[in-house]
Amino acid sequence: MTPDLTLSRRVRRPLLVLAGGALACLLWAYWTTLLETAQRWSHDPQYSHGYLVPVFAGILLWLRRDRLNLNEVRPSWWGLPLLAAGISVRLFGVYFYYVWLDAVSLLPCVAGLVLLVGGRAAWRWAWPAVAFLAFMIPLPYRMSVMLADPLQRLATIASTFCLQTLGMPALAEGKTILLNDLKIGIVEACSGLRMLVIFFALSTAMALLVRRPLWERLVIAFSAIPIALVSNILRITVTGLLYETAGTEIAEKVFHDLAGWLMMPLALGLLGLEWQILKRLFIEPPGTTATALVLGPQRVAVHVPDAATQRPRRRTPWKPANQPTGSLER
Repeated sequence: MTPDLTLSRRVRRPLLVLAGGALACLLWAYWTTLLETAQRWSHDPQYSHGYLVPVFAGILLWLRRDRLNLNEVRPSWWGLPLLAAGISVRLFGVYFYYVWLDAVSLLPCVAGLVLLVGGRAAWRWAWPAVAFLAFMIPLPYRMSVMLADPLQRLATIASTFCLQTLGMPALAEGKTILLNDLKIGIVEACSGLRMLVIFFALSTAMALLVRRPLWERLVIAFSAIPIALVSNILRITVTGLLYETAGTEIAEKVFHDLAGWLMMPLALGLLGLEWQILKRLFIEPPGTTATALVLGPQRVAVHVPDAATQRPRRRTPWKPANQPTGSLER
């Protein structure tokens, strides 16, 4: 063990110097892009969570520190193709004025630097944090418009159905809900796209933190879609009820102010409920393994103790029949 520890101490300081230099060069090259992205976070409520994404990526690296073996960290030239790809994407975006490509090129550059500095060992440790950085990049305008229109229509139809189920005289007309003499317009800001982006980042963060099988992590990550849709439909339905019962002023305050704050606790509660359900789907009693015996048309489950938990039997010496105890003299 002593040579390995000595090797890790020798590698640690040059490795930190190399990683710090690479990070400084990356920040220097992308400081204008990061500044524009931060301004988007400040002015667009849909991406107000962007400030938390780098913070969570750093926390994720710290939580996964036990998976980084400094003895296996070696620089790898495989990072150069990723760096070249990121630089090419950035030059293409700058030349054709695609601001989104300029921001996206940051991800392959970060991945390339991780491989270049630490090789495969560093990549196995850092890839979830690098992938999570994608949530800090705003969607392009065309994609936002393309997603907002079907989400608006779905929110309008589903909310109208919920109001009708509750006994309200609601009627869907395009992207507007007619409720007696009131018109509730489902504009682009009410499409639920903002909740979808935030909840997707939240559920992905939870999927990266929990230690569960891959399929359960994928279920948790992609559950952001139904959670965002249900939350937005619930928000519009409650607003319609308040318009009809409590008045316009209270409904406006709830719709524009309070509902935005309540959606995040609701999403966390739904994610927690989903997590508890997944933990209880398959339960195996500790110390037993279940085997099935087929008896005719019926199936009977029999629990067989494991060898690790079964008490050993005391062995007694074999004695022939009708032999007296004690010593035998020849």
